[in-house]
Amino acid sequence: MTRRTPLALGIALTAVASLALVGCASGAGSSGDGDAAADNKYGLVEAGTLTVCSDVPYPPFEFEDTSSESGYSGFDIDLLTAIAKELDLKISVQDVGFDALQSGTTLAAGTCDVGASAMTITDERKANIDFADPYYDSLQSLLVRADSGIKSIDDLVGKNVGVQQGTTGEAYAGENATGAELVSYPSDGELWPAMQAGQIDAILQDQPVNLEHEKADSAYKIVETYNTDESYGFAFAKGERTELLEAVNAALKDLRDSGEYQKIYDKYFTAN
Repeated sequence: MTRRTPLALGIALTAVASLALVGCASGAGSSGDGDAAADNKYGLVEAGTLTVCSDVPYPPFEFEDTSSESGYSGFDIDLLTAIAKELDLKISVQDVGFDALQSGTTLAAGTCDVGASAMTITDERKANIDFADPYYDSLQSLLVRADSGIKSIDDLVGKNVGVQQGTTGEAYAGENATGAELVSYPSDGELWPAMQAGQIDAILQDQPVNLEHEKADSAYKIVETYNTDESYGFAFAKGERTELLEAVNAALKDLRDSGEYQKIYDKYFTAN
């Protein structure tokens, strides 16, 4: 048997203590990771926050609002803020291009947890996106200058008609505005100024958005609406956010049942 000297024994005890501390630190780290995972059961981009991607502006569904905590307001944003509250989450909004959002590219990249941009649920989009339950039914519409002489879609032959790229309004115009020259813009933020500048003769897009322009300037009016059986839905990365999607559906139902959905709806769509 070898007898240890006091120095050797001290070194050995120090080494054992160091290993014990490493083990404790490792255990604490594992516990912390577990807590973080528990706090982020929906697999959110940022734990505790519902990150929303939207193409802004598109009033009355989304627009900048410095008085809002997220910096944005509108029917989509207010409704998702209420949904986030139901799920004990904060909300953050990112302004993104609509075409990449509706194609599923932005969602697949993990930029955000949910897409909310007055997005119509279509079979084509469902191939690349998962949708929550419908939350709004919409029409398409035709906005023109009040003195233009244009009374219907049949009067658009040879006219420049503004549409938003990648939208159902663009698809409807392509199928029904025979003889018109379609001019595609990234968003309503470019469409409306182009109309005011006389670069286009009409805008064919969602009725609530054109209605906002009609209210803002009496020189413009909606001359036709088109029932296209469209419903909007919040969008999620395909096959990746099932638990979050189900939670959003449950929260949306609760808001309808409590009357909170109707309050938000009336704020933006009930005539004054």
